[in-house]
Amino acid sequence: MARVLVTRPEQDAAATAARLSDLGHTALITPLMEIRFVAGPPLDLEGVQALLMTSANGARALAARQAGVDIALPVLAVGDATARAARDLGFADVASAGGDVDDLARLAAERLRPGDGALLHVAGSKVAGDLAGMLAKAGYIYRRSVLYDARPVTALPQAAQAAIAGGAAAGVLLYSPRTAALFRDLMRAAGLDGFVGNLTAFCLSANVAARAGAGWRRIAVAVRPTEQALMDAVAGWAPKQGPE
Repeated sequence: MARVLVTRPEQDAAATAARLSDLGHTALITPLMEIRFVAGPPLDLEGVQALLMTSANGARALAARQAGVDIALPVLAVGDATARAARDLGFADVASAGGDVDDLARLAAERLRPGDGALLHVAGSKVAGDLAGMLAKAGYIYRRSVLYDARPVTALPQAAQAAIAGGAAAGVLLYSPRTAALFRDLMRAAGLDGFVGNLTAFCLSANVAARAGAGWRRIAVAVRPTEQALMDAVAGWAPKQGPE
C-alpha cells in the first residue's frame, strides 16, 4: 500500500483521501494552502445573471458571506467537485463545466446571453487562467469578488517530511501550478530535494506539470483537468521503492 501526499487544503482533502483508500493507497494529508474567508457585507447581486465558481472554496466563501440571504441565481461551476460543493451548500441551479476555466467560459457561452446581465466570479485573491479575458472577448460583462485568500504554508508538515525522507511516501497529488511550485520550494527548504526521484507527481494538468520541475521518478498528467481523471491516473499506478 503506497502512501500518497494530498496537497489540497484541509476542507477538500478528506474526500480525496477516501478516494485514494478505495484505490488501495494510504493518504497523508499535506495541505500547502490555508483558506481564509474575507469578511464583509453580503454582495450586491443587482444586475448579475449568473455566478461563476472556480473552486469549492468560492462556493463556501459565498455561502458564508450571504448567510441568511436567498440566492436564486444560476451557478456555473468549473468542475464536478465545485458543483457538488455548491449544491451541498444549498445552491439549487448548478451546472458543471467538467474541466478548467476554458471549459467554464464555453459553458457560459452555451447557456447565457451577454445582454442579460453581468457574470460574477466569486474567487480567491489569486486566480489561474484568463477567464476574464475569454468572457470579455465574447461580449460578457465580467465581475470578480475576492471572497477568500489561499495562503501558502511556510514549511512542509513534519509527518510529510518524515514520510519522504524515510521512503514511505511514493506519490504526491498536485492540483495547481502554484502548489506545484510551492511543493518543490518547500522540499528544497527542508533539505529534501534529493528525494524527489523517489516520488511520482500526479498533476491535474500540463500547466501544473510544467511548474512541478524536473527530477521526479515519473510525472503523470491527468487526461482531463478533473479529480476523476487524476484518480484514473493513480488507479493505473504501480509504485516501486527507491529511484529508478
